[in-house]
Amino acid sequence: MATKLKIPRQLTGKPQNGSGNGAGNKKKGFQFKFQINLRNILLFLLILFFVGPLFLSFLGERVGETVPLPAVISQIKQGQVENIRVAGDRLQVKYKNGDQKMAVKEGNVSFTEILKDSGVDPSTVPFSIDEQRLSRFWMDALGVLLPVGVMAIFFLFIFRQARGAQDNLFSFGKSGARAFAKGKQSVTFRDVAGVDEAKKELEEVVDFLKNPGKYRTIGARTPKGVLLFGPSGVGKTLLARGVAGEAGVPFFSMAGSEFMEMLVGVGASRVRDLFLTAKKAAPSIIFIDEIDAIGRQRGYGLAGGHDEREQTLNQILVEMDGFTPNDSVLVIAATNRGDLLDPALLRPGRFDRRVTLDLPDREGREAILKIHARGKKFAEEIDWERVASRTVGFSGADLENMLNEAAIAAARDNRKEIDMSDITEAATKVKLGPARRRLQSEDDKKITAYHEAGHAVASHVMAHLDPIDRISIVARNESLGQTSITPDVDRVHETRTRILEMLCMILGGRAAEELVFSEMTIGASNDIAKATELARRMVVEFGMSDLGPINWQPYYDIDMIGRLRSMESQPIGQKMQDKVDEEIKKIVSNAFKEAQAIVKKERKTLDVVVSALNEKETLDRDEFEKLVGQKIVKKANGLARRIAS
Repeated sequence: MATKLKIPRQLTGKPQNGSGNGAGNKKKGFQFKFQINLRNILLFLLILFFVGPLFLSFLGERVGETVPLPAVISQIKQGQVENIRVAGDRLQVKYKNGDQKMAVKEGNVSFTEILKDSGVDPSTVPFSIDEQRLSRFWMDALGVLLPVGVMAIFFLFIFRQARGAQDNLFSFGKSGARAFAKGKQSVTFRDVAGVDEAKKELEEVVDFLKNPGKYRTIGARTPKGVLLFGPSGVGKTLLARGVAGEAGVPFFSMAGSEFMEMLVGVGASRVRDLFLTAKKAAPSIIFIDEIDAIGRQRGYGLAGGHDEREQTLNQILVEMDGFTPNDSVLVIAATNRGDLLDPALLRPGRFDRRVTLDLPDREGREAILKIHARGKKFAEEIDWERVASRTVGFSGADLENMLNEAAIAAARDNRKEIDMSDITEAATKVKLGPARRRLQSEDDKKITAYHEAGHAVASHVMAHLDPIDRISIVARNESLGQTSITPDVDRVHETRTRILEMLCMILGGRAAEELVFSEMTIGASNDIAKATELARRMVVEFGMSDLGPINWQPYYDIDMIGRLRSMESQPIGQKMQDKVDEEIKKIVSNAFKEAQAIVKKERKTLDVVVSALNEKETLDRDEFEKLVGQKIVKKANGLARRIAS
């Protein structure tokens, strides 16, 4: 059966809101459309059948003011009543002066008996009796049918909830994959940046799909599967969509969690249906996002071999490399937890290629920024190279979110263009959270200012640390202030000297507090934790201590995608553990002494920076270097030796 695809307008480029022709420029008001079909007709008749008589009866009975029955009898004796209409237990009284009123009698006593008991001859009173059997019938019927209807609606709701996402009772095993027809996928490799190595790997896959004969002639086999793994937000899903757009073949997308259902065997059935549909449309691509939801390593479940997740995984294994040939269907899977996947899923013949996507470097971030800048209005002074250098550690999703936040900020201020300050604030917001203008006392603000200035001044005099990018005493999340350092280049290796300088910079805030206030505060608790962890890794992991190049951690055997193969503990004796602790303490203590010496020597510079922070709250790189000068050329000689000794 052919599938009719509905492509969103923003992907097809078709004009919206009347931008393409004259007919679209007409404003459309509210339109009520009623489709004449059997269901709507039955619903209308049902409403009319139940509500109509009750409504008419209600209108017929609610006429005039209600008066007591004895008053009506008295008015009858006085000759003021023209006629009376009796409808059940209600009396509609019409007076000779034209007024109409209503009275109520007992339901089991006739009006004639009431007149006789009151001493009135019924023959002298003009009254008529209306049969209300129909109205009572509807009231009685409604009293019986209403509870039954409520119970029926309740059970219908329970049944639909239990049925889950299935369209009807016979579609449990359908895959429900979202299909994109050939040539209808608008995303291509031009819309993907920052992952050049991964794109190069997948360009070959695209060529396999476009020109399979070229490879079969020489005896090459088309890869059956490509596994994309990397941190969240690096563009795994976007890259898979780019493959579909470049290859120009049908593309079937489904999340790993969509295979699972509370009914046993549904997951395996959906896998079979998905591959069957893809084979009919071959050559085609199947994309399984978050495959770790069903591809986790088997053997650890409590349900044994009949676990629904394991049965679904078994079916995927068979479909990808079983007895049935599957050469024209390429499976692309994405996950950020490659260490959890089953070894049988990763072997050659199923996922032949494993493509790692890392966080983008500076050039990659600049390319990503230019892609996401499309459709936004920026000021001419935007330096994208500088923005890319300030966003170290940002993924593609972070960069897209940053530019969106910058656009929102500019629109909120009723500006037509996005300037550099918007981008800087948006980058800080994405990384550290929104600013919190919390109430602080003057003493708290002063302590925070000296703490952040201590970090900045200590970093400024270090030989190998990068320049200060931003200093702020505006609270964000749990921090009362921030000092950011922007690397000049994206580094892979860190030297022992740089790590020791980092320790001095980290502890510069506590050193400044003690120098100025002769007191310790709890604001440095996070800095102390970071410094201690960094020193511990220097000793037990990096081998950067007097204990020698020995790893004192448990041994972990990890494969190329980060999956743990084995773990072997290396217990340390008590004497050696004492030496490790002593070495960590020596490194942290010496770094703190060096930080104290720096802030004491640079006390005047410290006060200048604090004064500017109290005035502006935030200083960027240019403002900071204008206060303290360019990065000092003459370095602190022998820093590493003094700290380690």
